[in-house]
Amino acid sequence: MHDPKSSEASSKATPEEAKIKWLVFLSSVIGIFLFSLWAMIFTEQASSVIFGVLAWISGSFGWFYFLAVVAYLIFVIFIAASKYGDVKLGPDHAEPEFNVITWAAMLFAAGIGIDLIFYCIVEPITQFMTPPVGEGGTEEAARNAMAITFLHWGLSGWGVYTLVGMSLAFFSYRHGLPLTIRSSLYPLFGKRIYGPIGHAVDIAAVLGTVFGVATSLGIGIIQLNFGLKYMFGVPEGTLTQSALAILIVIFAAISAATGVERGIRRLSEFNMLLAIILMLFVLISGQTRFLLDAFVTNMGDYIQNFIGFSFNTFAFDPPQDWLNAWTIFFWAWWIAWGPFVGLFLARISRGRTIRSFVAGTLILPFLFMAAWMSIMGNSAIDLVLEGATEFGNRAIEKPGSAIYLFLEQMPWTVVSTIAVTILSIVFFVTSGDSGSLVLSNLTTRLTDPNHDAPPWMRILWAGIIGIVTVALLMTGGLSALQSAVVIMGLPFAFVLIMMMMGLTKALRLEGMKTASMQDTLSAQLSGRTVSREGHANWAQRLTRAISFPTLKQVEQFIEKTAKPAFEAVKEELEEQGHPVRISSDTGENLHLSLDVGLGEELDYTYQLWPRQCSMPAFTMRAEKPRSSYYRLEPHLREGGLTYDLMGYTKEQLIGDIVDHFEVHMQYLHMKREMANRTPGEGDEPGPA
Repeated sequence: MHDPKSSEASSKATPEEAKIKWLVFLSSVIGIFLFSLWAMIFTEQASSVIFGVLAWISGSFGWFYFLAVVAYLIFVIFIAASKYGDVKLGPDHAEPEFNVITWAAMLFAAGIGIDLIFYCIVEPITQFMTPPVGEGGTEEAARNAMAITFLHWGLSGWGVYTLVGMSLAFFSYRHGLPLTIRSSLYPLFGKRIYGPIGHAVDIAAVLGTVFGVATSLGIGIIQLNFGLKYMFGVPEGTLTQSALAILIVIFAAISAATGVERGIRRLSEFNMLLAIILMLFVLISGQTRFLLDAFVTNMGDYIQNFIGFSFNTFAFDPPQDWLNAWTIFFWAWWIAWGPFVGLFLARISRGRTIRSFVAGTLILPFLFMAAWMSIMGNSAIDLVLEGATEFGNRAIEKPGSAIYLFLEQMPWTVVSTIAVTILSIVFFVTSGDSGSLVLSNLTTRLTDPNHDAPPWMRILWAGIIGIVTVALLMTGGLSALQSAVVIMGLPFAFVLIMMMMGLTKALRLEGMKTASMQDTLSAQLSGRTVSREGHANWAQRLTRAISFPTLKQVEQFIEKTAKPAFEAVKEELEEQGHPVRISSDTGENLHLSLDVGLGEELDYTYQLWPRQCSMPAFTMRAEKPRSSYYRLEPHLREGGLTYDLMGYTKEQLIGDIVDHFEVHMQYLHMKREMANRTPGEGDEPGPA
């Protein structure tokens, strides 16, 4: 059960709250260090092994990547459209921490980042001039090029992020489990997630995240190196790129140390604004009408060809090099980024419903991506169709130069080039800082999922990301980066399947809680308290409805009415052999709690929390006017309920406690019945 005020609390964890998961941390760091050392010293051998493993995975599991990505997307859409779409990612009383614009900006910056700048010219031009099948350079090739680009950057990839984020937020913020990948497997493995199974899952998530983020930074550094050469004559090469990696990591570490609320949030908002300005500049300065028409056409082609493209493995004449460099690489890349972006999305999405979370994470970034890719990509393709073939060839041969070569063809080249460079640098920082934040949380045992690992841990992970980036750049540049992602994405693809199974079971149990409430409603209504004269206590209810108590009155009610009611329930349950604990607090954390131990079953919790509300305008009082009053609301394990208990009698309050206890017992009965029908399923999600 979460403190209703926790969303307002600081995100910094104290040393007592944040304890390093040494097995996960050391195993990951040692593995990463050995790989980096091997890649830097035995470069040719490392390159040969990496590309050999890539060939084996692509040949053996390419089909699996195609099926898995579609399955993830269908699953999250189905859950959002089902009756579970109204379930909160957090307690029932929780509200979103960030507004929609800020939330969308952070989705955009963490989930796409520098790669959108790198590929917005490279991919459309490559698919247009050298398509996987058919003749390049034609109008049909142009339409297919944008449809393929939309496929690689569209809903399919965001389905991966949505699945991970939805699952982690549900188990962490609604059931009190740690905000880490292993928590999503609790329904399948129960408390065994705290043993070797959980360690293996978290290590796979850490390695996938490190290599996924390092790939993005490496790709961006290749591009930034060309931009600096283009503007200032800085030489291209591994030495320059290594220096850039170190600088980016330093800035990312500083940003990560400031936390989500300040550093990451502000940088994300700035970058989203700058990206929109750059996109509008290209739209207005280019052939505006053509670009708008092309955008509508691209959307139609994407929707129309989505199923065919999503399942097209080119089985009869596979262009294996093309698949490795594009579709298989992108699917593995999205999956490798899954734990990183998914955990970050969960971290910023507490209080949203599953339906709003899925809609937001699928639709908002996709709409921006579609507009960005369409405007940039069609502008570049149009240049080639108009005769700028040399531009197209140079962009394909040297992908890092593509965006700068494209801006050469536009007005205000100097200004737009500077803007792209700034955009790239800030994207570096947002990817690096959010990546180091997520890695820190994955390797730290946090008692409160609203808290983050200490700053020194984030700085350390930022440095590790930089080391891996340099190692991969030394091994073989862009090809090695892409190959490493395909390799590291495969183990986590299977974890995502188990994540779907765990979330399905947990949501079925969630539905049982609602059914339990309905099943016991008749008994609750028939047992309502009446007055001694036998009449309905309508006068008391009317008095309560127009009463606006102070905090002092709430404290008195808790002391004089609520505590005796809790004690009476405790006495009765203890006589029946159940351990019961009553706890309370005063001041800012004023509340009263009743916890009933039920052995191996899920314990029952009933709490009372005051909530400050604005005074209604129609109140007329002789005393000093007040701007607020207090309600006293019940909270269960699932979160706060919305009705007010102030003014209840002792007997009525006992009735409310018993009502919810009956619901809980009915839920446990239904859960046992389900377990008897489907033997072997795991435990109920709940705090460790």
